[in-house]
Amino acid sequence: MKKTMLLAAAMLLSAASGAAPLRPAITGVSHLSVYSADMAKSDAFYTHHLGAVKGADPEDAKGVRYYFNARQFVEVLPLPAGAGINRMDHGAFNTADAEALRKYLAAAKIAVPKKVTLGSDGSKYFRVKDPEGNTIEFVEAGKTPPTIAAVSPSNRIIHFGMIVHSKAVEDPFYRTLLGFKPYWFGGMTVENPAWISQQVPDGNEWVEYMVVKGPETKGIPADMSQANAGVLNHFALGVGNMEKTVTILTGGERLSEKNDGPKIGRDGKWQFNMYDPDGTRAEFMEFHAVNTPCCSPFTATDPTE
Repeated sequence: MKKTMLLAAAMLLSAASGAAPLRPAITGVSHLSVYSADMAKSDAFYTHHLGAVKGADPEDAKGVRYYFNARQFVEVLPLPAGAGINRMDHGAFNTADAEALRKYLAAAKIAVPKKVTLGSDGSKYFRVKDPEGNTIEFVEAGKTPPTIAAVSPSNRIIHFGMIVHSKAVEDPFYRTLLGFKPYWFGGMTVENPAWISQQVPDGNEWVEYMVVKGPETKGIPADMSQANAGVLNHFALGVGNMEKTVTILTGGERLSEKNDGPKIGRDGKWQFNMYDPDGTRAEFMEFHAVNTPCCSPFTATDPTE
């Protein structure tokens, strides 16, 4: 009783002093939401090739979720009119408290909806625009997450990547306001980092800035092809052993029509790429580097199985 009274008093004192709300935990990647020009073809890719578990979409009745575990999935939506070559709708992170995070961002003068949205699965979520106009969603999972059968060869999304034009423009949102921490950066040359990984503040999954150059300051460059946009706007599935992963995919006749690798990336990790029917890249990546990474050491903890 005494502790409750002290906590209440502290909350009243904070409110009276006008203190800014605290940021609730942002624990990891929730999902990547992508468009499909042919939902049946996409279904075959995500269920057969990747082994994900198909489920209804509590946020959009027209969409489908492909789960890798109870709280991580790819959301596939029918291609909307006017999308052009764009196949990415939004990226999303898990948070411990969606409403508290909404208030936190509102206090920082970020445009937020008036309230969180309640999904049919009991989840709570809201969306904002980052400084370059990318749509970012924050999700508080429902109290009873779905039961997902074992997914092979990977049951964990470790990052998603998105087209970014300027680290300097994006960092005040992700690094300063939200508390993301640097993990690794690199590129084809040391002098020009093109892949910049920012890890969530309360976990070890990350968003990857896929840096592009050109006259634009946001969005997909006008001269970029759909295929190249799909390489950049991507998601990564963590695996413990790449040889085992490729053996599973090959033995089950699960390789997508377009694929490349396996190879060791500039970060020193084994990776293997497959592509959905619209060109969105699904990257299998080992959790730990086997070679010394170029350009930057890892400055935060690797994810694990």
